[in-house]
Amino acid sequence: MTPGVAIVTGSGKKRVGWYVADALARKGYSVAVHYRSSEREARETVAHLQSLNVAAEAFRADLAKDQEVSSLVERVFQSFGRVDVLVNCAAIWERKKLEAVTAEDVRRHFEINTLGTFLCCQQVGLRMVAQPSGGCIINLGDWAEIRPYPDYSAYFPSKGGISVLTRNFAVELGLRNPNIRVNAILPGPVLLPEDLPQAERNEVIASTLVKREGRPENVAQAVLALIENDFITGVCLPVDGGRSVYAPNPQD
Repeated sequence: MTPGVAIVTGSGKKRVGWYVADALARKGYSVAVHYRSSEREARETVAHLQSLNVAAEAFRADLAKDQEVSSLVERVFQSFGRVDVLVNCAAIWERKKLEAVTAEDVRRHFEINTLGTFLCCQQVGLRMVAQPSGGCIINLGDWAEIRPYPDYSAYFPSKGGISVLTRNFAVELGLRNPNIRVNAILPGPVLLPEDLPQAERNEVIASTLVKREGRPENVAQAVLALIENDFITGVCLPVDGGRSVYAPNPQD
């Protein structure tokens, strides 16, 4: 796909979305940087991307609110004229014992992780339908939807929905414009929490086949690969160092 315009949600702070935006900019894409509350970091991200000689602009929106998503998409189209790539990186994940999880915890995770991704796919995707060249949408799920681990009971159901959502939009949008493709990446241990105890960090690393923690650049590389291969759609690609296919022997 010839470089065009990309929206990367959750790309203000220097987390996975930042690295995706950086990789796209280095490929020549103009980048719409989305943020919800991290305005200062988003403006720093924009300055960084502009230093790579591409157009970049920051856009604020609460992705759980359909009118704000609609406004975000409209403002991006007003600024750039089109959208060729959407990468949905915005997400929250909160660690909490099952006994302490509230309905509000579950609701907030679904609103941000699932509903926000849905609304962005819907509103950007329908705009892509009108573009002869279509577009490419990539969502971020989580490898552990197939083997969830404890203390994230509000998070995993919200991320588990991403795979079904991705296949659904691949069909819905592809039938309207065959040049639209929708895929997902299911990252493994990438950017582990800084406060994660070393023993748990070692356990996570040991549970991969490559025996190391992933880097956000690995996710960004997968994004570029899915953009460039125009015969892949409706696929959920684990980028997890083999963690989803390997169950280590606890006695090892």
